[in-house]
Amino acid sequence: MAETTASKKVKFIITRQDDPKSPSYTEEFELNYRPGMNVISALMEIQRNPVNAGGKHTAPVCWESNCLEEVCGACSMVINGKPRQACAALVDKLEQPVRIEPMKTFPVVRDLIIDRSRMFNALKRVKAWIPIDGTYDLGPGPRMAEKKRQWAYELSKCMTCGVCLEACPNVNDKTNFIGPAPISQVRLFNAHPTGEMNAEERLEALMEDGGIEGCGNSQNCVRSCPKGIPLTTSIAEMNKQTTKHMFKRWLTS
Repeated sequence: MAETTASKKVKFIITRQDDPKSPSYTEEFELNYRPGMNVISALMEIQRNPVNAGGKHTAPVCWESNCLEEVCGACSMVINGKPRQACAALVDKLEQPVRIEPMKTFPVVRDLIIDRSRMFNALKRVKAWIPIDGTYDLGPGPRMAEKKRQWAYELSKCMTCGVCLEACPNVNDKTNFIGPAPISQVRLFNAHPTGEMNAEERLEALMEDGGIEGCGNSQNCVRSCPKGIPLTTSIAEMNKQTTKHMFKRWLTS
């Protein structure tokens, strides 16, 4: 007889870690299946009733989430071996048991919570913002050509989730490579009519140790990006721009 929805169970094997210095371990949980449930709803169920598959009460699993609609990037984790957003991971489409781990590129704070400082520091390093002169009204800025706006908009979809850094084999604890997302953001802000005033500073940052030369062209980043951002196209373009800047600097020195 076919298994009914009411009796169907879903098993989760979660990699946990009590604090940054503790060893990791796995813990199994078994939940009642609900149609349309995603990984976040499963974690919320475990939080409400933290009892593992052996019937033992345990500490609730810690994780991060915010928007629950694949916009904030906070709930990034490794699900069945693939880095992705837990809010968009539907249990119906996942192989059982569902294995959940924290992303390994970043230091673990606790359980599935990671420290993304490496990525945010890289964004600071390349000045991934548009500088303004004070907080007063400066009036309308220069308009961006529609053709440029269309591809720049695709780059602006980045939600700093860290998935591309997790997928990149060149981003690890043995290198200081800044990763695909910050490189793509240099292309975005250098294309902005106001941001281009600081274009050379951003290119200089990419030419420093751990910059664009750290890319091994594995192309894992573009395949893993949940927003479909053309990261390899950005990396290729920034390779061209940094090369031009290097020759220009050499000729004028």
